[in-house]
Amino acid sequence: MISFDKAKSIVNKNITELDTESIDLIESGGRVLAEDIRATFDMPRFNNSAMDGFAVRASDLMRASKNKPIILKLIGGIAAGDSGDLSIGQGECTRCMTGAPIPRGADAIVIVEDTSGFEDKNEVKIFTESFSGKNIRYKGEEISNGDILIKKNQLISASEIGILASFGYAKVLVYRVPKIAIFATGDELLEPGEVLKDGKIYNSNLYIFSELVRQRGFNVVMKEVVNDSPESLRIFLSEALNNCDIIISSGGVSMGKYDYVRDIFMELGVEEHFWKVTQKPGKPLFFGTKSGKMIFGLPGNPVSSFLGFMVWVWPVFDRLMKVQKSQWIKAKLETPFPQEPIKTRFLFGKLFVKKENLMCTPSSKIGSHMLSSSLDANCIIKADPGQGDLQKGKDISVKLLPWKNLS
Repeated sequence: MISFDKAKSIVNKNITELDTESIDLIESGGRVLAEDIRATFDMPRFNNSAMDGFAVRASDLMRASKNKPIILKLIGGIAAGDSGDLSIGQGECTRCMTGAPIPRGADAIVIVEDTSGFEDKNEVKIFTESFSGKNIRYKGEEISNGDILIKKNQLISASEIGILASFGYAKVLVYRVPKIAIFATGDELLEPGEVLKDGKIYNSNLYIFSELVRQRGFNVVMKEVVNDSPESLRIFLSEALNNCDIIISSGGVSMGKYDYVRDIFMELGVEEHFWKVTQKPGKPLFFGTKSGKMIFGLPGNPVSSFLGFMVWVWPVFDRLMKVQKSQWIKAKLETPFPQEPIKTRFLFGKLFVKKENLMCTPSSKIGSHMLSSSLDANCIIKADPGQGDLQKGKDISVKLLPWKNLS
């Protein structure tokens, strides 16, 4: 049995980075960029109008006003998408719509509201002075060709997709999403919806695992409740080791008569890095690797499995997707917390703000079988080994559950 900190260090040293793949832009939301994205041209690509109006020479409009408008000769118009192959000279102007190129000779745009409008085809009255550069978007003022638009390891959201599309990226290089296998062991397990018989319980852990994988944006590619027999485990695990990057089990890693999972892992060539950790709940925690594949054997009790997934597996997901890991932060206890003399202790809890202080209350249901302790929780509370309960007002480590908000 090893300490929590030692076990964490071992897991971190054995995370194998995933390879990359090129995917269509439309499918890239929620993925992580595997390369820097650079601008393929200046943005804007050319000087263009920021408003609907008229392209003018600002020097032609000295002392123009509502009472004494300046009259300019209208020589044409440019719409967004036009080439803009027009020039104006002294006393001339062109219609120029938003996004349209600025004609040669012009150095300002007068908005249509400050003119006699678009109706007259020969001349336009201008009711205001202007200055060079007014209402003009200049080439490259936002981004220059070759600038880094988005850095490698960035999670792709709507903003990133918009920039990629704006610069013509139809495909993007991203890190491959890990293939996940989850399984539970136990002849006592029934699926929700089946008739509950004596001695049987419903399978909840795989539903928890599936939802946690979905919350992280991944997909479960193998999922099964495996019979308590070495042959059934051997068949499932052989396929999982061939086809998946991470294998997560619920149950079968303790010391019971029918706990075969660890033995089958060993038989199939998995290197065991540790089996038991000084933590509560979830002391019988298995971690192994084979050819870069990571295997987590979590206990079968539902709270142990749930907490074990969040403490051990979720941070690996973050690391693989280049997400900055969330840190344990300090909060003050609102009620006492049960420490353990030699074990790191975890409980679900409630994190909230009270009089500008970050406070937390651990669940009053502390049994590893009491899954209802997670219902109103928004955080995990962690205490290092120590003697006696931590009392109200003491600092303790907490981590907000990724899909929850601070109360």
